[in-house]
Amino acid sequence: MEQKPLRDFLEIPYDELEELNLKVKEQRLRRESADKIREERIKYLTDEKRIKAVTVCFTDLEGRLHMLDYDKKFLLKSADNLTFDGSSIRGFSAQAESDLRLNVDWSAFYWLPSDIFGPGKVLAFCEVLERDGTPYHSDMRGQLKRATDQLFQKDGTVFHAAPEIEGFLFKNRDAERHYHEEGKFEFISIGGYYHALPGDGLRTFIDKAAEAQRAMGFQNEKDHPEVAPSQFEMNFSYSEALVAADQIQLYKLLCRQVAAQQGLTASFLPKPVTGVNGNGMHINMSLSKNNKNLFYDKGGQDGLSPMGWEFIDRILTNANDICLVLNSSVNSYRRLDPHYEAPNQIKASANNRGAMVRIPFGNERSARVECRSVAPDANPYMVLYTLLKTGLEGPQPQEDAETKRSRTRFLPDNIYDAVRFFKGSQFIAQTLGEQVQGKYAELKVASADRCPKQLGTRVKDAEIQFHHEVTNQYLWNLF
Repeated sequence: MEQKPLRDFLEIPYDELEELNLKVKEQRLRRESADKIREERIKYLTDEKRIKAVTVCFTDLEGRLHMLDYDKKFLLKSADNLTFDGSSIRGFSAQAESDLRLNVDWSAFYWLPSDIFGPGKVLAFCEVLERDGTPYHSDMRGQLKRATDQLFQKDGTVFHAAPEIEGFLFKNRDAERHYHEEGKFEFISIGGYYHALPGDGLRTFIDKAAEAQRAMGFQNEKDHPEVAPSQFEMNFSYSEALVAADQIQLYKLLCRQVAAQQGLTASFLPKPVTGVNGNGMHINMSLSKNNKNLFYDKGGQDGLSPMGWEFIDRILTNANDICLVLNSSVNSYRRLDPHYEAPNQIKASANNRGAMVRIPFGNERSARVECRSVAPDANPYMVLYTLLKTGLEGPQPQEDAETKRSRTRFLPDNIYDAVRFFKGSQFIAQTLGEQVQGKYAELKVASADRCPKQLGTRVKDAEIQFHHEVTNQYLWNLF
């Protein structure tokens, strides 16, 4: 008698995965009723016997993605009462008020490639709530979701974003954690822009990661080796801001997992190697209403409408105050080095890649504003929320806007100056709330104080070891 397999967990081919994930994404973009979507997902999970667990994700204040797997049957019974210990998450609650709740965002639901995540699992993003069910102040995903929902409910305006996220591929697993032993990172490829032979280590990694993204409904556009050796970038299409931010978190997760499976490390440190270009996360943004791009004006300067230019002017005016949000680690200030196409000039330009804001050539569909001075280790929800609020509500320039646009000022070149601007900003206090302003600054100073005050020309062990995306609990507890 033929023996039945012991396990029969769900494994979906990549082409079917893409169809499923795109259908869910379309529901999300159409803003279908949350109750309807929740009912649909719960029915699906109940009926699909081959799913064993739901991976539930949330993001802490600094931008680290946290994941926990709930047994499917338990989740179906307890979805309205998921709790966790917030005091164990850096930047979340104090020990005396540690209990926090998770609210599953059923619209942000993904079927997963089983060769990367294991069979029988699906994934959903969450909002973090206080014990009484009110929004938790340090959950920037929740803040972005509420801000974009309010914008749409007010007059139908939609905030779109498309990130361009660069990373490095290094030899060996956990290369960042072993940096203090090796004192260096080793490139997997020494090619450059667009240069990698089919089948070499970098190209194999890019192909595999891009396949996974496509299957998860990212709607890929192009992928290629970047300017620096072993550097990569995989672009996906414009979407609503919250979808784009979720996809940034998934992009980094997929890249790290695919690299680890190949015995390598995908690193999103902004400047892990001196002497070559660093990693950026350029954020392309636009606003639309009734499918009309509000940033486009055929006769406007560089094809932008007055609203587009006002959005830029507010970002430039408040550039120093928001710099710490966009560049959140000690290491990110190495990237703001003018010798390597660094976007450290507080100005806007159609063609100067050293400008903080670039105006790409566009038409009615593609006109947008590109903020180039964002590092890939920043909290994507906090970045998009802050850029949206700054572009629409930030203090306007006190002097003539034309003068301000043309005059060259520079972003801070170290994290202490950025913290000082951030802490002293009344606009940041109003936008993020005083609690978040204080907590975030405190976390950044804690990291900075563990690193040498001067960056110097050599990447120091501490700026890698105590980086918020790299550190582990054990290291922090040694202090």
